[in-house]
Amino acid sequence: MPVKKIGITALVPPELIFACGTEPFDVNNVIPASRKYQGNKLCAWTAIWKEMLVKKEIKVDSLIVVAGGDCHNALVDGQKAAMSGIPTHFFFYPFDGGSAYMESQLHRLSDFLGGIKYPEKFKEIRELKKQGQILDKKRCCGKLSSGEAFRILISFSDLAGDLAGFSRMTSTLEEINIDLMNRIALIGVPPIYHDFHEVAHSLGLHIVFDELPYEFIRHGGTTIQEMAHDYCGYTFARPLEFRIDFLKKELEMRKVDGVIHYTQFACHHMLEDEIMREKLDYPMLTIQGDLPGNTPQQIKLRLEAFREMLDRL
Repeated sequence: MPVKKIGITALVPPELIFACGTEPFDVNNVIPASRKYQGNKLCAWTAIWKEMLVKKEIKVDSLIVVAGGDCHNALVDGQKAAMSGIPTHFFFYPFDGGSAYMESQLHRLSDFLGGIKYPEKFKEIRELKKQGQILDKKRCCGKLSSGEAFRILISFSDLAGDLAGFSRMTSTLEEINIDLMNRIALIGVPPIYHDFHEVAHSLGLHIVFDELPYEFIRHGGTTIQEMAHDYCGYTFARPLEFRIDFLKKELEMRKVDGVIHYTQFACHHMLEDEIMREKLDYPMLTIQGDLPGNTPQQIKLRLEAFREMLDRL
């Protein structure tokens, strides 16, 4: 019997999906290279995967929509996908970080997926995430390019639906030596431009921290109870003050020189920029993206100007 493919719209514990005998598929990960343009002028991330699901250009057996968490647009576009006939489960993170509520959500998700069948997957994924944390440290030390590190870390949302293949991919990366002139933290949602990290590096900006992908490798657990305790700390689903406190510690530890705050057109996270600028004591460049593809020339010019400003400090 073929393994069921489960579409996910944001961070859903892949440990549980694999343990239930199914495979996660992060619908966001196909967007940057898709070169598709949505029919309405809303957030390209959610609008494009919604259209692709409805038109069956993305084929999944069922869909998990993170309705309480990091993306408000996903709640609406997820309902549109559900109305097209896709079996859909709505998953909610606790805003107050309550682990009891989180545990109840994980049990409901397990029931939707048919129950835990392969509990050994929990430990297997825990070991993979340890490897991801090692790769993150190598990137921070200039032993791995920011682009290569980003592609691996962003894939930890669903582990490419193949644990063995993903393990081979992460274990074959070779160390290099990079001169870290300007250490940059990239906060906010990931850029919709597939070449953003390479462009930034070519302009003298080395990204040593990707906020959202880091969330994919730092949470885990070998039981539902352990996962509930850990995943309720998912910063994008918590109050902004909680997230900023976490960011301050990470940015200080990584000794960053500046921050790029990436925001997406028609995304509620755009409203957070003023607070981020007030609370994070670093030179900051705010970039707003729109449609997938190559990094636009205008953004390249702004990145170059930001690098020149950092060089003068």
